[in-house]
Amino acid sequence: MQPELSALWETLRRLGAHQPGRVALHGDGLVCHYGQLLHEVERREEWLRAEPPGVFALALENGPEALLWDLAALLAGRPCVILPPFFTPAQRAHCLEQTGATLLLADGDMAEELAGLGFAADPPFWRRPQRGDAVLPAGTAKITYTSGSTGAPKGVCLSAQALLRVAYEVELASRPAEPQRYLAVLPLAVLLENLGIYAALLAGAEIVLLPQERLGIGGASSVDWPRLLDCIALSGAQSLILVPQLLLGLVTAIERGQMQVGPLRFVAVGGAHVSPELLARAAQVGLPVYEGYGLSECASVVCLNRPGANRPGSVGQPLPHVQVRLAEDSEVLVSGSVALGYLGEAPFDGEWWPTGDVGRFDEDGYLYLGGRKKNQFITSFGRNVNPEWVEAELTQNGVILQAFVHGEGLHQNLALLWPLDPQCADATLAAAVEQANRNLPDYAQIHAWRRLPQPFDLASGTLTANGRPRRAAILERYRNELSALVTE
Repeated sequence: MQPELSALWETLRRLGAHQPGRVALHGDGLVCHYGQLLHEVERREEWLRAEPPGVFALALENGPEALLWDLAALLAGRPCVILPPFFTPAQRAHCLEQTGATLLLADGDMAEELAGLGFAADPPFWRRPQRGDAVLPAGTAKITYTSGSTGAPKGVCLSAQALLRVAYEVELASRPAEPQRYLAVLPLAVLLENLGIYAALLAGAEIVLLPQERLGIGGASSVDWPRLLDCIALSGAQSLILVPQLLLGLVTAIERGQMQVGPLRFVAVGGAHVSPELLARAAQVGLPVYEGYGLSECASVVCLNRPGANRPGSVGQPLPHVQVRLAEDSEVLVSGSVALGYLGEAPFDGEWWPTGDVGRFDEDGYLYLGGRKKNQFITSFGRNVNPEWVEAELTQNGVILQAFVHGEGLHQNLALLWPLDPQCADATLAAAVEQANRNLPDYAQIHAWRRLPQPFDLASGTLTANGRPRRAAILERYRNELSALVTE
């Protein structure tokens, strides 16, 4: 067994022996104490070891059962993929086909979908025959899917060593705040949340794992704020991980007196850019927020602000398990705990992983990010979106001739549109947008749009010579129009 894996099990054994009555997990009607946690994991591990080898897929709602099976797969050395609940059926099918998963645990409402993919129910599992061998890099423990900058998400293959080393460093970074109750807000399929839970286990904390619906979260961006705020308050959480849009809602609620900071001691935020203004507002109400930075390809967390080393506006200093440097063009490069490679591609054999982000360091080693190197943007919910993908959906129905999509750091995706027929009614454009949205997962859908006063063209500098949009020029020209589309 790898040292990092041995250290996790030894921690769980020690907690089970010395604090058997302490609650480890609770949620959705199930409570598991540290005295029984390892037994429950090992029982599930035996079931997995008795199965033929292959990728194990989890399509369970957040809850103790999902985590117990996730830990069992880790202990059994069985590659595991957790399907994001905000993926479309087509994206889930892509994940299952690409991984070649033959064994799956799912909630009951997926029965028809799974049957259509060749799975048959054999409780507690769903099974299907082997369909060729998925090419996994040696040592793959987890396959985590990006949120899909295009229609087909990419499977990132990670080792148990990389995952647990990051979890250990995150726990160490948060240790001065001594959080002892952790609320999982994001889906377990989000690697940042997955590792946050591992870190909480290493700390011997009590983990509250509720279904997303109970939290008031639907899909990738729908939030029932009263329900979510009630859950945070009633859970007594001392620590949680948020994406920027959820942090905005929490800060706003505290400012309006709708809830108190309460026992919260360590609120990590990541997944997308956080505005300095929001961080200042959080500090003003006394909310202990620590911004970090990472990516799935580097096992999630690379840099993190922390108690005693917090510089708002930066994403913190690199954690000890990685080295970070800048390329000549200021792209952030990372070495240490990087992915084994992408599923279906050659294993990664380089020393430095190119992140696609541009950054700079200050004199004390805090990293400041300056945006994406390419056109892909990240919403405030931490979802990667390639604008060309969405623009193609908008312009393929014969109504919209030109489309420009923007959503960097926003909770809404915005579009500027020029119709094929300049005389067409706005209602026709709205129907075309609605039709395109039906073919997109909710994190890539257009939430607000504006009709352009004139088409993009070479003369105005909004198109290149080969007809591609000049994105920086369009953003500069239409910045006010786009800003006016954003709602709270």
